Amino acid sequence: MQDRELFTVQGALPPSGPLADRMRPQTLDDIVGQDHILGPGRLLRRAIQADRLSSLIFYGPPGTGKTSLARVIALTTKSTFESLNAVLTGIKDIREVIDRSDERRRLYGKRTILFVDEVHRWNKAQQDALLPWVENGTVILIGATTENPFFEVNRALVSRSRIFQLRPLSPEALRETALRTLKDRERGYGKWRVSFEEGSLEHLVSVAGGDARSLLNALELAVETTETDPASWPPKEGTEIRVSLEAAEESIQRRAVLYDRDGDYHFDTISAFIKSLRGSDPDAALYWLAKMVRAGEDPAFIFRRMIILASEDVGLADPQALGVVIACAEAFGRIGFPEGNLPLAHACLYLATAPKSNTALAFFDALKEVDKEDGEVPNHLRDPNRDSESFGHGQGYIYPHAYRDHWAAQQYLPTALRGKTFYTPSTVGYEGRIREEVLKKREIQIAVIMGDTHGDPGSVLEGLSWSASSKGREGWFKRLESGRSALLLADRDAILGQCHISRHDRLLIPAANDGLLLWESLRRTPEGLSAALVDSTAARETLLRYAASLDKLEQPVIAVFSGGSLPSPEAGEALFSCASFDHILARKPWRKGAGAEVFRGFAEGARLLLVPGGDLVILQSPPLLGERISRIVQEAGDEALGAKLEAAEAAFFAYRDEAGDIGSARWTWDGDTLEHAFRDAGFKTSLCVVDQQEDRLLTARDLSLWFDTEKSPWGAFIARALGDATFARLRETLHDQISRGPLVWRWKSLLLTAHL
Repeated sequence: MQDRELFTVQGALPPSGPLADRMRPQTLDDIVGQDHILGPGRLLRRAIQADRLSSLIFYGPPGTGKTSLARVIALTTKSTFESLNAVLTGIKDIREVIDRSDERRRLYGKRTILFVDEVHRWNKAQQDALLPWVENGTVILIGATTENPFFEVNRALVSRSRIFQLRPLSPEALRETALRTLKDRERGYGKWRVSFEEGSLEHLVSVAGGDARSLLNALELAVETTETDPASWPPKEGTEIRVSLEAAEESIQRRAVLYDRDGDYHFDTISAFIKSLRGSDPDAALYWLAKMVRAGEDPAFIFRRMIILASEDVGLADPQALGVVIACAEAFGRIGFPEGNLPLAHACLYLATAPKSNTALAFFDALKEVDKEDGEVPNHLRDPNRDSESFGHGQGYIYPHAYRDHWAAQQYLPTALRGKTFYTPSTVGYEGRIREEVLKKREIQIAVIMGDTHGDPGSVLEGLSWSASSKGREGWFKRLESGRSALLLADRDAILGQCHISRHDRLLIPAANDGLLLWESLRRTPEGLSAALVDSTAARETLLRYAASLDKLEQPVIAVFSGGSLPSPEAGEALFSCASFDHILARKPWRKGAGAEVFRGFAEGARLLLVPGGDLVILQSPPLLGERISRIVQEAGDEALGAKLEAAEAAFFAYRDEAGDIGSARWTWDGDTLEHAFRDAGFKTSLCVVDQQEDRLLTARDLSLWFDTEKSPWGAFIARALGDATFARLRETLHDQISRGPLVWRWKSLLLTAHL
């Protein structure tokens, strides 16, 4: 088979060919309706434009542009393009293509892209014949399939390919396709004056159901059989052709509702059934059950899925559910259809109305932990019958039945996993009744393990005490580090939880030096774009080193852009090859200075960068809502000193000096200041206040910085307000506090969500 046989260099079949083939797109800009994978900045578009394709599988219903997209790649790539149709070819054809491809690579260093249409039509042996050559890079596979590749294509091929799902075309995209056809003089009907009776074109678009090929075939039939003898087509140039509603209705047939027991309808329907049961909707569950029964689905398959759901989604919330479903399955096996519909419905309704808990999935968390940590059995849990004398196996084991309530706290997990929890009881049904007891025992057990005792409360408290001269300080650092991690993750989840992010979205993350939002955004947008702004080359290099293990096209795009502002669309195009974004997410973007002017500049920049309907989420901590040292002093018991300091701090945060509005710019802004800036820029906003706290281990160095009256604005102001003697006493009080261990540091942050 010759190179590009299906995709001629001219880019079109002769004018006498079918309209659907004549009107195939020739460039990326000609493709309509697939902006989620081909829009500006999307991963697939970037890969095609850069001619850096890896193996791909295009999956979608007929008429959505899978073959057309492959054709565009054929016309733009510098690689040699070969094509096969899985319906018409076999292993012999594969070998011939591989031989030519291998020769090109060895002799000329040239890549070969192999397009396989209807790739799911190949059997396992045919797909296996191609696999080694895809794996070693002899060919880059582009497969097209209307069937779900996860079920119909060799798993090894799927794992080595990036899958892009093409969606049915929207009515707007179909209408644009039809209008392009009517205007195109070379490939379409632009040479004639084609018009449509009211409602006729709309009917073609509606009944086509997202299938461009169906639309064009119907359009061809309607135009070429209207007021014209088909045998004498084409008519004279300039002829007026008016398509009636009746002609449009005759030119296209409505599609029947299908149920393919071996294809997507089968899997989609059982998916809808299971999700209806999980969602406790008995009406929907009965409907999908009836549809499967009417289509001839195997009842054993339906019962199998309900048995799984009884453990996975009902679980211990109703331990009887599993027994009920199994009993119904056995009853069906004895009576069959049609009476067997009753136990089918019985099991369905029981599961739909049962309380739900998915805590059995904790087992898979344990499996992951086993893969990460192959923990040894603790000595006291080992079998004492063989090695108790030589190795002391079993020594120290506490026999639960010798204790009250037949339970005693001791360590059961491997030492490396002490304190690890997998199962958390829900509050629903039976599980809700056992929850308190499970958690109570776990708390005692963890406390005993941490104290390395067997339930002595005094020892537990001693193990959690802190002193500057003891090893406990190391323990405190670990606890504080863990607390900070939880705080950062909470910030990340709060920001990401404010917007709906799709796989193909484009995200911009300002002030991304820590990468906190970047990596999770990258995971959520594998087909889109995650772009980050950092304030230094060093920060950029650090993040890129972290991302080095990813494929180049999967890596985030990171640019250096200092300051708490945003680039212009033109600068965004230069930095990211993308001038617009679906979401802008930022955690504390203003670290050096904030205020109304800064916010307004940021809001104006965001408005220019966001697409219509785009959104922005910012988490920022205003100094005005930060921790107050006066609260710490008052909780330490010095009410008088705390009251004086409270008044001084209130004055400090309202202070304005003679040279400028320092207080307003840096310390006195609040949520209203932030919201007004974005509302003035045309955003609809919502704001919530987030209470935050952490255990903070302060040091003498922290105090020296705070109380430096020359370099610290806070220290200089408070010293003047309190006087030298009181200021010195304040420092001594705080020093005494921090010597006792970490302080609970409390503050409030603002979570702003803004929509265009």
